Amino acid sequence: MKITVVGMGYVGLSNAVMLSQNNEVSVLEIDANKVTLLNERKSPIQDDLISRYLQEKSLKISATTDSNIAFTASSFIIICTPTNFIESRNSFCTSSIDEVTDDINRIGFNGLVVIRSTVPIGYTQKLQAKYPELSIAFFPEFLREGSALKDSLNPSRIICGSSAKLARDFIQLLLDAGTSKDVQTLLTEPDEAEAIKLFSNAYLAMRVAFFNELDTFAFTKELNAKDLINGVSMDPRIGNFYNNPSFGYGGYCLPKDIRQLVSSFDEIPQEIIKATVESNKTRKHFISNYLKNHSAKKIGIYKLAMKHGSDNWRETALIDIIELLKKTKKQIFIYEPNFHSKIFMGIEVTDNFDDFIEQIDLVIANRISDQLTTINREVFTRDVFNTN
Repeated sequence: MKITVVGMGYVGLSNAVMLSQNNEVSVLEIDANKVTLLNERKSPIQDDLISRYLQEKSLKISATTDSNIAFTASSFIIICTPTNFIESRNSFCTSSIDEVTDDINRIGFNGLVVIRSTVPIGYTQKLQAKYPELSIAFFPEFLREGSALKDSLNPSRIICGSSAKLARDFIQLLLDAGTSKDVQTLLTEPDEAEAIKLFSNAYLAMRVAFFNELDTFAFTKELNAKDLINGVSMDPRIGNFYNNPSFGYGGYCLPKDIRQLVSSFDEIPQEIIKATVESNKTRKHFISNYLKNHSAKKIGIYKLAMKHGSDNWRETALIDIIELLKKTKKQIFIYEPNFHSKIFMGIEVTDNFDDFIEQIDLVIANRISDQLTTINREVFTRDVFNTN
């Protein structure tokens, strides 16, 4: 079976690597550097398991910038291109999917087009109406940056937004490629599958916001946040997971997905979803005000990425915290070994940890690291469990 994956981000690359265990996979990517890296069996993103699979597994995978090569003889084309949220439109930008689908339609493709990019509710149905000769399905992904392949191999569930036979065949391809064999599947219409993705991430953002507000209370009242969270989480209805405080939710998915959901509600009554967005802003202001009033004059930002094992700092909560700190008289320094530029937000970035520590009075870290246990500087973090 030949499968084409369009896009080499976390979603695209993890799907391509997973499916290339049993199928011939061609990855279409506009970035020639990423194409070269993948063809040399090097991962262009930070994911340890992807790197290990590329080095150690016998995978039938290749990459190209040529759509003719990528699409030829494929039975499934999986679209995993970025859909950033555009504030002026109050919606995701789906232009990359539109362009790819138009190219697919031109070649008279008769297989299944699978959309795994996150899209507005109703988008897949509109695309299907525009291209009636194509068979288009929406399969939401539920992956975490830094562990995308692990989550692909062990999915929490598989949601299929289509009733087409080829869509059922694609479910089986995913099951065959994974390591978990007892995976729940659900077949819905595309609109429902799109909504499931947005509401899932909105709930996770709400959960992050809840435990961050709990932590703000505990920190202000000088209570033990860890004990408080453990006690609350012992209730099986709440559960002891996804409860580690942070400086605020961030990354690529949660912020944009919850904003899209707020937009989708339009005039439908809702309070919880928009309150989650406001709660996250309040948390970042709380952290910033604490740091602004701290006696330290030289503040060091320890890594920009939101979580361990990720090299992605898109919409990290630290961006807003840095922006607020820049308005004070504090000096700010950044340590980020995965950053390929020397300047971030007008601040010098270093990849030398020893030099970084020598310059600062206080380290702030969204997520704690063993590297920080060896220093004699004060470390400010709200990471009480040392987990993602």
